[in-house]
Amino acid sequence: MKKTALIMAGGHGERFWPKSRVDMPKQFLSLTGDGKTMIQLTVERIRSLVALEDIYIATNENYRELVRQQVPGIPEENILCEPVGRNTAPCIGLGAVHIAKKYGDALMFVLPSDHLIKYTSIFCQTLADACEVAEQGDSLVTLGITPDAPETGYGYIKFNPEQAEGRAYPVERFVEKPDLETAKNYLASQEYLWNSGMFIWKVSAILDSLRRFLPDMYAGLQRIAQAIGTPEQQAALDREFRAFKSVSIDYGVMEKADNIRCLAGNFGWDDVGSWLAVSRIRKTNEYGNVVSGNVVTVGTRNSIIQGGEKLIAAVGLRDIVIVDTEDAILICDKDSAGDIKKVLENLRICNKYQYL
Repeated sequence: MKKTALIMAGGHGERFWPKSRVDMPKQFLSLTGDGKTMIQLTVERIRSLVALEDIYIATNENYRELVRQQVPGIPEENILCEPVGRNTAPCIGLGAVHIAKKYGDALMFVLPSDHLIKYTSIFCQTLADACEVAEQGDSLVTLGITPDAPETGYGYIKFNPEQAEGRAYPVERFVEKPDLETAKNYLASQEYLWNSGMFIWKVSAILDSLRRFLPDMYAGLQRIAQAIGTPEQQAALDREFRAFKSVSIDYGVMEKADNIRCLAGNFGWDDVGSWLAVSRIRKTNEYGNVVSGNVVTVGTRNSIIQGGEKLIAAVGLRDIVIVDTEDAILICDKDSAGDIKKVLENLRICNKYQYL
Protein backbone atom coordinates (compact mmCIF):
# COMPACT_ATOMS: atom_id res chain seq x y z
CA MET A 1 0.00 0.00 0.00
CA LYS A 2 1.27 3.48 -0.84
CA LYS A 3 3.03 5.13 2.11
CA THR A 4 2.64 8.87 2.68
CA ALA A 5 3.51 11.24 5.50
CA LEU A 6 2.13 14.43 6.98
CA ILE A 7 4.67 16.46 8.94
CA MET A 8 3.10 19.07 11.21
CA ALA A 9 5.24 22.22 11.17
CA GLY A 10 3.01 25.13 12.12
CA GLY A 11 4.00 25.69 15.75
CA HIS A 12 5.85 28.72 17.13
CA GLY A 13 8.14 26.89 19.59
CA GLU A 14 7.60 29.52 22.27
CA ARG A 15 9.47 27.63 25.00
CA PHE A 16 12.64 28.01 22.88
CA TRP A 17 12.51 31.81 22.93
CA PRO A 18 14.59 33.87 22.23
CA LYS A 19 16.13 31.62 19.53
CA SER A 20 12.71 30.52 18.35
CA ARG A 21 10.74 33.51 17.03
CA VAL A 22 7.51 34.03 15.16
CA ASP A 23 9.44 34.37 11.90
CA MET A 24 11.91 31.52 12.63
CA PRO A 25 10.33 28.94 14.96
CA LYS A 26 12.00 25.94 16.55
CA GLN A 27 11.33 23.43 13.77
CA PHE A 28 13.43 25.50 11.37
CA LEU A 29 16.39 25.78 13.75
CA SER A 30 19.38 23.50 14.19
CA LEU A 31 19.64 22.33 17.78
CA THR A 32 21.75 19.19 17.40
CA GLY A 33 25.11 20.68 16.43
CA ASP A 34 25.22 19.01 12.99
CA GLY A 35 23.84 21.98 11.06
CA LYS A 36 20.60 20.21 10.16
CA THR A 37 17.32 21.74 11.22
CA MET A 38 14.66 19.78 13.03
CA ILE A 39 12.33 19.64 10.04
CA GLN A 40 15.20 18.50 7.82
CA LEU A 41 15.99 15.68 10.25
CA THR A 42 12.31 14.69 10.35
CA VAL A 43 12.13 14.43 6.56
CA GLU A 44 15.50 12.70 6.32
CA ARG A 45 14.70 9.93 8.78
CA ILE A 46 11.60 8.72 6.92
CA ARG A 47 13.02 8.86 3.39
CA SER A 48 13.72 5.11 3.42
CA LEU A 49 9.96 4.54 3.77
CA VAL A 50 8.34 7.50 1.99
CA ALA A 51 9.30 9.19 -1.28
CA LEU A 52 9.76 12.95 -1.11
CA GLU A 53 6.82 13.50 -3.47
CA ASP A 54 4.59 11.70 -0.95
CA ILE A 55 5.62 13.83 2.04
CA TYR A 56 3.21 16.64 2.93
CA ILE A 57 4.13 19.46 5.30
CA ALA A 58 1.36 21.33 7.12
CA THR A 59 2.43 24.80 8.17
CA ASN A 60 1.20 28.37 7.69
CA GLU A 61 1.72 30.86 4.91
CA ASN A 62 4.45 32.69 6.83
CA TYR A 63 6.61 29.57 6.73
CA ARG A 64 6.03 28.49 3.13
CA GLU A 65 9.36 29.93 1.97
CA LEU A 66 11.21 28.37 4.91
CA VAL A 67 9.83 24.96 3.93
CA ARG A 68 10.88 25.52 0.31
CA GLN A 69 14.39 26.46 1.41
CA GLN A 70 14.88 23.70 3.96
CA VAL A 71 13.15 20.86 2.11
CA PRO A 72 14.25 21.43 -1.50
CA GLY A 73 12.44 19.32 -4.05
CA ILE A 74 9.20 18.95 -2.15
CA PRO A 75 6.29 19.53 -4.54
CA GLU A 76 4.68 22.93 -4.13
CA GLU A 77 1.24 21.37 -3.75
CA ASN A 78 2.54 19.31 -0.81
CA ILE A 79 3.11 22.43 1.29
CA LEU A 80 -0.25 22.80 3.00
CA CYS A 81 -0.60 26.29 4.47
CA GLU A 82 -3.31 26.60 7.09
CA PRO A 83 -4.96 30.03 7.04
CA VAL A 84 -5.17 29.98 10.85
CA GLY A 85 -4.04 27.61 13.60
CA ARG A 86 -6.77 25.19 14.66
CA ASN A 87 -4.79 22.49 16.53
CA THR A 88 -3.99 19.00 15.27
CA ALA A 89 -7.36 17.51 14.27
CA PRO A 90 -8.06 20.00 11.44
CA CYS A 91 -4.39 19.87 10.44
CA ILE A 92 -4.46 16.08 10.11
CA GLY A 93 -7.81 16.20 8.34
CA LEU A 94 -6.44 18.64 5.79
CA GLY A 95 -3.52 16.36 5.05
CA ALA A 96 -5.81 13.36 4.80
CA VAL A 97 -8.13 14.90 2.19
CA HIS A 98 -5.16 15.97 0.05
CA ILE A 99 -3.72 12.45 0.14
CA ALA A 100 -7.14 10.95 -0.53
CA LYS A 101 -7.60 13.26 -3.51
CA LYS A 102 -4.34 12.01 -5.03
CA TYR A 103 -4.41 8.32 -4.14
CA GLY A 104 -7.93 7.44 -3.01
CA ASP A 105 -6.48 5.58 -0.04
CA ALA A 106 -2.97 5.17 1.36
CA LEU A 107 -1.09 4.67 4.58
CA MET A 108 -0.44 7.96 6.32
CA PHE A 109 2.26 8.73 8.87
CA VAL A 110 1.55 11.75 11.06
CA LEU A 111 4.72 13.18 12.59
CA PRO A 112 5.58 16.37 14.48
CA SER A 113 8.41 18.34 12.89
CA ASP A 114 10.20 19.14 16.15
CA HIS A 115 10.98 15.75 17.70
CA LEU A 116 14.39 14.11 17.71
CA ILE A 117 15.06 10.40 17.23
CA LYS A 118 18.42 8.97 18.24
CA TYR A 119 18.15 5.54 16.62
CA THR A 120 16.75 6.07 13.13
CA SER A 121 16.94 2.44 11.99
CA ILE A 122 14.97 1.22 15.01
CA PHE A 123 12.45 4.03 14.47
CA CYS A 124 11.95 3.10 10.82
CA GLN A 125 11.51 -0.57 11.73
CA THR A 126 8.88 0.42 14.29
CA LEU A 127 7.10 2.47 11.63
CA ALA A 128 7.24 -0.48 9.24
CA ASP A 129 5.72 -2.75 11.90
CA ALA A 130 3.02 -0.13 12.54
CA CYS A 131 2.25 -0.08 8.81
CA GLU A 132 1.53 -3.81 8.89
CA VAL A 133 -0.93 -3.31 11.74
CA ALA A 134 -2.64 -0.35 10.09
CA GLU A 135 -2.87 -2.07 6.71
CA GLN A 136 -4.60 -5.16 8.07
CA GLY A 137 -7.79 -3.33 9.04
CA ASP A 138 -9.07 0.06 10.09
CA SER A 139 -7.07 0.48 13.30
CA LEU A 140 -5.73 3.84 14.35
CA VAL A 141 -2.13 3.08 15.28
CA THR A 142 -0.01 5.25 17.54
CA LEU A 143 3.56 5.00 18.78
CA GLY A 144 3.99 5.09 22.53
CA ILE A 145 7.37 5.57 24.15
CA THR A 146 8.51 3.17 26.87
CA PRO A 147 9.00 5.48 29.87
CA ASP A 148 12.26 5.46 31.79
CA ALA A 149 11.28 8.11 34.35
CA PRO A 150 8.13 9.40 36.09
CA GLU A 151 7.69 12.24 33.59
CA THR A 152 4.95 14.75 34.43
CA GLY A 153 5.25 16.71 31.18
CA TYR A 154 3.79 14.05 28.88
CA GLY A 155 0.39 12.49 28.37
CA TYR A 156 0.25 8.71 28.74
CA ILE A 157 -1.29 5.75 26.92
CA LYS A 158 -2.78 2.94 29.02
CA PHE A 159 -2.44 -0.53 27.47
CA ASN A 160 -2.62 -4.14 28.62
CA PRO A 161 0.75 -5.87 28.15
CA GLU A 162 -1.00 -9.26 28.37
CA GLN A 163 -2.98 -8.62 25.18
CA ALA A 164 -0.19 -8.42 22.62
CA GLU A 165 -1.18 -8.69 18.97
CA GLY A 166 2.25 -9.20 17.51
CA ARG A 167 4.09 -5.98 18.39
CA ALA A 168 0.86 -4.05 18.88
CA TYR A 169 -1.41 -3.68 21.90
CA PRO A 170 -5.02 -2.53 22.18
CA VAL A 171 -5.20 0.91 23.79
CA GLU A 172 -7.44 1.12 26.83
CA ARG A 173 -7.36 4.88 27.26
CA PHE A 174 -5.37 8.09 26.92
CA VAL A 175 -4.61 9.98 30.10
CA GLU A 176 -3.58 13.59 30.67
CA LYS A 177 -0.29 14.76 32.14
CA PRO A 178 -0.12 13.30 35.67
CA ASP A 179 1.26 14.63 38.93
CA LEU A 180 4.53 13.15 40.15
CA GLU A 181 3.04 10.47 42.40
CA THR A 182 0.69 9.29 39.66
CA ALA A 183 3.56 9.24 37.17
CA LYS A 184 5.58 7.06 39.55
CA ASN A 185 2.65 4.63 39.73
CA TYR A 186 2.38 4.57 35.95
CA LEU A 187 6.08 3.77 35.64
CA ALA A 188 5.92 0.98 38.23
CA SER A 189 2.85 -0.66 36.63
CA GLN A 190 4.55 -1.14 33.22
CA GLU A 191 1.10 -0.59 31.68
CA TYR A 192 1.65 2.96 30.43
CA LEU A 193 3.57 4.53 27.57
CA TRP A 194 4.37 8.16 26.91
CA ASN A 195 2.09 9.63 24.26
CA SER A 196 4.45 10.63 21.43
CA GLY A 197 1.85 12.26 19.17
CA MET A 198 2.93 10.08 16.23
CA PHE A 199 0.32 8.10 14.29
CA ILE A 200 0.01 5.61 11.44
CA TRP A 201 -3.30 4.80 9.75
CA LYS A 202 -5.08 4.42 6.48
CA VAL A 203 -6.38 7.70 5.16
CA SER A 204 -9.82 6.08 4.92
CA ALA A 205 -9.65 5.09 8.61
CA ILE A 206 -8.86 8.55 9.93
CA LEU A 207 -11.41 10.22 7.66
CA ASP A 208 -14.07 7.79 8.84
CA SER A 209 -13.13 8.57 12.46
CA LEU A 210 -13.41 12.31 11.78
CA ARG A 211 -16.82 11.67 10.21
CA ARG A 212 -17.96 9.77 13.33
CA PHE A 213 -16.58 12.03 16.04
CA LEU A 214 -16.23 15.47 14.41
CA PRO A 215 -18.98 15.51 11.77
CA ASP A 216 -19.03 19.28 11.23
CA MET A 217 -15.30 19.33 10.65
CA TYR A 218 -15.55 16.34 8.34
CA ALA A 219 -18.20 18.10 6.26
CA GLY A 220 -15.96 21.16 5.93
CA LEU A 221 -13.01 18.98 4.95
CA GLN A 222 -15.10 17.40 2.21
CA ARG A 223 -15.91 20.82 0.82
CA ILE A 224 -12.18 21.61 0.84
CA ALA A 225 -11.50 18.30 -0.92
CA GLN A 226 -13.98 19.10 -3.67
CA ALA A 227 -12.14 22.35 -4.42
CA ILE A 228 -8.60 20.90 -4.53
CA GLY A 229 -7.07 21.53 -7.93
CA THR A 230 -9.70 24.09 -8.92
CA PRO A 231 -9.58 27.90 -8.96
CA GLU A 232 -11.73 27.80 -5.80
CA GLN A 233 -9.18 25.85 -3.74
CA GLN A 234 -7.75 28.74 -1.70
CA ALA A 235 -11.12 30.40 -1.13
CA ALA A 236 -12.63 27.12 0.08
CA LEU A 237 -9.66 26.50 2.39
CA ASP A 238 -9.89 29.99 3.90
CA ARG A 239 -13.65 29.77 4.39
CA GLU A 240 -13.90 26.26 5.79
CA PHE A 241 -10.72 26.09 7.85
CA ARG A 242 -11.42 29.30 9.70
CA ALA A 243 -14.82 27.89 10.69
CA PHE A 244 -13.31 24.80 12.33
CA LYS A 245 -13.19 24.57 16.10
CA SER A 246 -9.72 24.27 17.56
CA VAL A 247 -9.41 20.67 18.74
CA SER A 248 -6.55 18.22 19.16
CA ILE A 249 -6.62 14.81 17.50
CA ASP A 250 -6.26 13.23 20.96
CA TYR A 251 -9.35 14.94 22.36
CA GLY A 252 -11.38 14.91 19.17
CA VAL A 253 -10.75 11.34 18.04
CA MET A 254 -8.27 9.21 19.99
CA GLU A 255 -9.99 9.52 23.38
CA LYS A 256 -13.30 8.40 21.81
CA ALA A 257 -12.30 5.68 19.34
CA ASP A 258 -12.27 1.98 20.22
CA ASN A 259 -10.07 0.73 17.38
CA ILE A 260 -6.71 2.08 18.59
CA ARG A 261 -3.53 0.03 18.65
CA CYS A 262 -0.16 1.12 19.99
CA LEU A 263 3.41 -0.01 19.50
CA ALA A 264 6.03 0.56 22.17
CA GLY A 265 8.93 2.61 20.88
CA ASN A 266 12.50 2.39 22.14
CA PHE A 267 14.34 4.48 19.59
CA GLY A 268 15.76 7.37 21.62
CA TRP A 269 12.81 9.76 21.30
CA ASP A 270 12.87 13.31 22.63
CA ASP A 271 10.08 15.82 22.09
CA VAL A 272 12.51 18.73 22.61
CA GLY A 273 9.90 20.58 24.60
CA SER A 274 12.09 23.23 26.22
CA TRP A 275 15.67 24.41 26.61
CA LEU A 276 16.22 21.59 29.10
CA ALA A 277 16.25 19.17 26.15
CA VAL A 278 19.59 20.61 25.05
CA SER A 279 21.28 18.81 27.95
CA ARG A 280 19.84 15.54 26.64
CA ILE A 281 20.64 15.97 22.96
CA ARG A 282 24.04 17.67 23.18
CA LYS A 283 27.15 16.48 24.96
CA THR A 284 27.86 18.08 28.31
CA ASN A 285 31.38 18.95 29.41
CA GLU A 286 33.04 17.69 32.58
CA TYR A 287 31.10 20.23 34.62
CA GLY A 288 27.72 19.23 33.24
CA ASN A 289 27.46 22.35 31.08
CA VAL A 290 26.34 22.59 27.46
CA VAL A 291 27.94 25.65 25.91
CA SER A 292 28.15 27.09 22.41
CA GLY A 293 29.52 30.37 21.16
CA ASN A 294 32.07 32.62 22.86
CA VAL A 295 31.63 31.41 26.45
CA VAL A 296 33.90 31.31 29.51
CA THR A 297 32.73 29.59 32.68
CA VAL A 298 34.19 29.74 36.19
CA GLY A 299 32.72 27.52 38.90
CA THR A 300 29.56 27.02 36.84
CA ARG A 301 27.78 23.66 36.84
CA ASN A 302 24.90 21.94 35.05
CA SER A 303 24.00 24.96 32.95
CA ILE A 304 23.04 25.62 29.34
CA ILE A 305 24.74 28.64 27.76
CA GLN A 306 24.03 29.48 24.13
CA GLY A 307 25.82 32.50 22.72
CA GLY A 308 27.39 33.95 19.59
CA GLU A 309 30.32 36.27 19.00
CA LYS A 310 29.72 38.35 22.15
CA LEU A 311 31.62 36.98 25.14
CA ILE A 312 29.49 35.45 27.89
CA ALA A 313 31.29 34.96 31.22
CA ALA A 314 29.37 32.81 33.70
CA VAL A 315 30.71 32.72 37.28
CA GLY A 316 29.49 30.54 40.12
CA LEU A 317 26.20 29.54 38.50
CA ARG A 318 24.18 26.36 39.01
CA ASP A 319 21.34 24.99 36.91
CA ILE A 320 20.92 28.12 34.80
CA VAL A 321 19.88 28.65 31.17
CA ILE A 322 21.44 31.60 29.32
CA VAL A 323 20.57 32.26 25.67
CA ASP A 324 21.99 35.32 23.93
CA THR A 325 20.67 36.60 20.60
CA GLU A 326 21.16 39.84 18.71
CA ASP A 327 18.28 41.64 20.42
CA ALA A 328 17.39 39.61 23.51
CA ILE A 329 18.97 37.66 26.35
CA LEU A 330 17.22 34.92 28.33
CA ILE A 331 18.45 34.11 31.84
CA CYS A 332 16.42 31.60 33.80
CA ASP A 333 16.64 28.88 36.37
CA LYS A 334 16.27 25.40 34.89
CA ASP A 335 13.31 24.74 37.16
CA SER A 336 11.54 27.73 35.59
CA ALA A 337 12.19 26.81 31.94
CA GLY A 338 8.54 25.88 31.50
CA ASP A 339 7.54 29.47 32.30
CA ILE A 340 9.32 31.05 29.33
CA LYS A 341 5.97 31.31 27.52
CA LYS A 342 4.93 33.77 30.24
CA VAL A 343 7.67 36.10 29.05
CA LEU A 344 6.02 36.18 25.64
CA GLU A 345 2.66 36.90 27.26
CA ASN A 346 4.21 39.90 29.01
CA LEU A 347 5.82 41.08 25.78
CA ARG A 348 2.43 41.05 24.10
CA ILE A 349 0.85 42.97 26.99
CA CYS A 350 3.63 45.56 26.72
CA ASN A 351 3.25 45.75 22.92
CA LYS A 352 6.85 44.65 22.43
CA TYR A 353 5.94 42.53 19.43
CA GLN A 354 9.37 43.03 17.83
CA TYR A 355 10.77 40.56 20.36
CA LEU A 356 8.28 37.76 19.72
